[in-house]
Order: sequence, then C-alpha cells, then structure tokens
Amino acid sequence: MAVAAMKLSEKQQEVLDTEGHLLVIGGPGAGKTTISILKAAKIAAALRPGQEVLFLSFARATISRVIEVIENEHAIPKPIKSRINVETYHSFFWRLLKTHGYLLGLPKPLTILTPSNEAIALSAIRGEYKADGKLSAQEKAERKVREQAERLRQAKDEGRVCFRLFAYHVAELLERSKRLRQLIAVRYPVIILDEFQDTNADQWRVVQQLGRECTVIALADPEQRIYDWIGADPARLDQFRATFTHKNVVLKGENHRNAGTDILLFGNEILTGNFSKKEYAGVELRTYSANENEARTALITQTYAARKRLVDSKKKNWSLVILVPTKKMTRAVSDVFRQPLAKMPPIRHSAAIDLDAAILGAEIVSFLMQPPSLLHLDGVIDLLCNYFHGKGGDSPAKADLQQAASIRKAFALYADKKAAGRPLPLNSLMVPLLQTYEQLKQIPLTGDPDHDWRAVRKAMESAPCARFKGVATEVKNIRLLERGTQLRQELSQDWRTFGRYENALRITRQAFVREHFATQAKPEAGVIVMNMHKAKGKQFDEVIIFEGWPRYVKKKIVANPDRIVRANLKDNIDDQARQNLRVSVTRGRQRTMILTPQGDPCVILV
Repeated sequence: MAVAAMKLSEKQQEVLDTEGHLLVIGGPGAGKTTISILKAAKIAAALRPGQEVLFLSFARATISRVIEVIENEHAIPKPIKSRINVETYHSFFWRLLKTHGYLLGLPKPLTILTPSNEAIALSAIRGEYKADGKLSAQEKAERKVREQAERLRQAKDEGRVCFRLFAYHVAELLERSKRLRQLIAVRYPVIILDEFQDTNADQWRVVQQLGRECTVIALADPEQRIYDWIGADPARLDQFRATFTHKNVVLKGENHRNAGTDILLFGNEILTGNFSKKEYAGVELRTYSANENEARTALITQTYAARKRLVDSKKKNWSLVILVPTKKMTRAVSDVFRQPLAKMPPIRHSAAIDLDAAILGAEIVSFLMQPPSLLHLDGVIDLLCNYFHGKGGDSPAKADLQQAASIRKAFALYADKKAAGRPLPLNSLMVPLLQTYEQLKQIPLTGDPDHDWRAVRKAMESAPCARFKGVATEVKNIRLLERGTQLRQELSQDWRTFGRYENALRITRQAFVREHFATQAKPEAGVIVMNMHKAKGKQFDEVIIFEGWPRYVKKKIVANPDRIVRANLKDNIDDQARQNLRVSVTRGRQRTMILTPQGDPCVILV
C-alpha cells in the first residue's frame, strides 16, 4: 500500500506505527482524521475475512467527509476501503440495541422515538412547569428526573427508544455481557473514536467496555470540547489515560485546513485572551452601529462581498457560512436574507435550523395527501396537537402547549355539539379549522409527489385557519426532493400501487428516521446560515461570525441578546464561550470575519 510513500511528519508516522490503544491529540486542521484513515487502511489490510475497522463520529457531516476522503484516497485499494466501516455513534448503538435489547427486557421489535416525538411524549410533564427562567434549581432537578423516568417507561413498556437512551442501554448491555463484547471484537478488532472529547458519561461507559476486548484509537482536541451542556467532561482524556494502557501522540505544528493564514493562531489565542498581533492574516474584525437596520445592512453587504470573492475565484462548490450564537438568530438571519432591506437582492442560502416543527408539519402535509377514506378529522387534530406539543423540541413554549390544549378543548366541544345537532359558537377556533380541513380534502392530486406536496402546502398557506398557515411556513424549511430520491420513489410507488397515496404518512415518517442515520450527504456549498454549535466538525472557504447587538434606553443597555458571551459581560466569559468562538473561527479555510457591535464589541476580543 502507498501509505509509506506519503510524506508524513514524525508524529504522524508514530500514529501509523503504534499498536494497541492510542490517544491522538491535535487542534483544528492538524490531520487527525487523515492519519486515522491511513491507520485504518493499514490495519484493515491485515484483518481476517469478515473483519472491519470501525470509525465512529458524532456528526453526519464528519462522516460524509471521512467517507469522501476514503473514496478519493487512491493510495488505498478498493478491497481495503470496503473493510473500513464509517458511521455515527448513534447508528452503531442502534444496531446493537435493536438486535440485543431483549437481553435488557426491552420489547421486540424496538422503534426509535425521534426528537420531535420525544418532545411530544414529554409535553404533559413539561406543561406542568413554568418557563425555565422562572424555575428554581430544585424544580429543574425534579422535572429532569420525571422526564428521564418517562423516557425509560417509553422504552420498557412501549419499545420506543429516544436517542439519548441509546448509549445508556448499550452501556448496560456491554457491562452485563462479556459474550457480546467478544462478538463485537471479532467483527471490529479496532475501533476509531472521532471527537472523543465530546463523549458523555454513558458513551464513555460504552467506550470502556469496548476497550476491554477491542483496540481503541481515540482522536481528540481538548480545546474543541463545546458540549459540556450535554454531558461532555473536561476530565475525559485523563479518564482514558487512567483506564487504558496506551500511547499518547500529540500532533503539533500541523495546519492543513487554513495553511498560509493566521486563523489557527488567532483561534488558539482566543483561549488565553493574549493576542500577540494587531493584525492576523485571514482574520478580520469589523463593527457595525448597534441598531437593527444597520446590523442587518452590515451583514448583507459583507455577505455580498464574500460571495463575490468566492464566485470570482472560480472555485467549484465554494462555501460561505454565517455563524450566529443562537437558534433564534439563525432563523432571523435566514428571514433577512430572503427579504433584505431597501430592496437589496435576496441572498440564496440554506439554513441549518432545528427541524422539529418542520418535521411535524411535514407529517400533517403527508397525512393530507392520503385518500379521503383515510383522511379523518380526528387524525388531523391529533397531528396538529402533536405539532404544537413538539415544535419547540426540548424547550417548548408555554403558548404552544396551551395552543394544543385549546385545540383539544375546542374539538371536544365540536364533537358534543355535533352529537346534539347544535351549531358551534361562531368564535370557536374549530370554525376556520373545519373550513380549512374541507378545502384541503378537495385538492386534486396528480401522482407527482413533489407537485402534490407543494399543492397541499400552498393550500395551507392561503387557508382561513391561522394554525395551518403557521404549519405551512415551517414546512417550507423542508424540500421534498432534498429528503433524497428514496422518499420520492416510495411515494410514487405508493401511488402506482394503489392509485393514491395510501401510506404517505408512514412513508414520510420512515424517511425522517432514515435521515437521522444517513451518512451520505452532499458537501455544503453556497451560502449557509447556522448556529455556532452546529459548525463543529465542518469547514468552509469563508466564515462570517455575526453576533447580536445591545438594546439601549436613555444610553443605557437594557438588554443584550444573541451575544457570543451571555449579555456580553466579562464576568460571563468561561471556557465554553472561548472554545465555542475558537471552533467557529477555525472553520474557515481562507478567511474568517467577525461582525460585532460598535461601542459594545465582543468582550473576548477586547
């Protein structure tokens, strides 16, 4: 194999030559992934028939990039490539759980409780509590215990397992069964763990058990640990060192992502707050006047300029990402790009928003595509209530939960009035809802899934019921064809088989479950808007980091939302804020710009 012909650094060669457990540490662009693939290829070449090297990562974007690198690595023969299995932690855990979960007393078969449906399942508990900001620490702890008990009940009694329980149950399996650990080791004698610093407590339990029989290679950047809020532990690397007899290799002085710039230097100095230069090649700090119109104008004009640079470069599939501190701001920027101020041209883009509302809205659209014999009002009401219960994900708005309760109450009144042969009150929310329901039932369908999907969605947009209009707006964030050809093919086949969409809801739900485990994805290209946390594991040609601005009353700051550091106060600077900004800065291959408000710039940078 041609690995030896490649020019490797001394440390990379050490990674390649080391046998046994291995901890590889390196910063952004240090080549951890590249050398781990070469390492996997070398190991795979010596495996017995039926054995594979398993490469696990959290992010599907990373998985797609790893698969792409393996496929394009001409130095690795095809038979060797086929022995490197790349997948997400979740996908691997689910395979184990689906096959062996019965050993824990879980029902058979198991199904996945998707995040949006998990939110629906927990909505009754969450509805009993005030908003997070108004809860005491004791109330938050009590709610957390009750939520976990309900997740476990869903798994044990109904066989519906949410993602956050995958590692919990797999850890139980491996701790109890030496035979299962041995079976895994026979199939995967070597397991490579990407982004190891972000493993939570249950995932670490799994790794400990895997390492009893398999060789474990952990790839980590301790300064890229930005998931403390979901269980990542700063002590994780030390725990690995204490648990396994291993070799520790630190990749230093390497920068393959943004070579020729000071982007990595600047990112590393964000961690210490000690900036060694006045200007950094490839990094630009710009300020804007702290009001909404000028903030938006600054972002749009800088996006235009960056886009022009990239188009003029003639590079194929160029990428420009706008990174913002909050989920709310992701939506706000996406809206601004669609309808800029002062008749400026819209910016074509994709937005990486949380899709809970869009997915639940898509279920309503697909249900309304089904034939009249299946299109019963009870089902619409159930799905609409599900939408309001689950659209906020882990942080449901009180107003949404109340909306679901109001729909249920109004529907019960409608049923009573109908049974008694009496009319509904004219001010009942069921009046426009029923009008919309009757209109949607009359939409002529053609058998072309994309056309029919759009027809239902557009009819909802112009419907008399405001609730359906809101659903249609969310569903715009999902384009049917981008769900992959399999969904379209299955809906088309459904029509060909029955002359109608007999199973549209089931087919759509299955498509979104598949999406959670998808490993093939097109590289992100064009203009993308996303939350800073979502950028982890990704890379783009240019990055613009855009944070919010303070609100003033009589020249005093009364609110300071959507900032990189909470409220932009020095007292709120912590390791998480620094690491999050460093990760965001270092996503840029060629250039990174930070847009921060004049008069109150990001406190990490001043």
